[in-house]
Amino acid sequence: MITVTSFEAQNRFNELITQSKQEPIEVTDQGQIVAYVISGYAMRELEDVRKRRLEAAQWYAQYRQQVAKQPVTDAPPLTDAEVNTLVHELR
Repeated sequence: MITVTSFEAQNRFNELITQSKQEPIEVTDQGQIVAYVISGYAMRELEDVRKRRLEAAQWYAQYRQQVAKQPVTDAPPLTDAEVNTLVHELR
């Protein structure tokens, strides 16, 4: 990833826009990251990931509410052999 100062970014903005199509550009000010210049495609990908993550979190929250409403069963605890069998089946 290319890193430039905010002063360089101001002076080379057109060049950075072109370069951002290849890789993100990190912009710093006084040694701190203050911004990134990324392509439109990369931004759409980030927005899509954020949307899918939010949907997954909402689904999981609803799932947990449903599970919490279900009665607890009095099933006997699993034996060591049963746990080992389950672990090997999940591999």
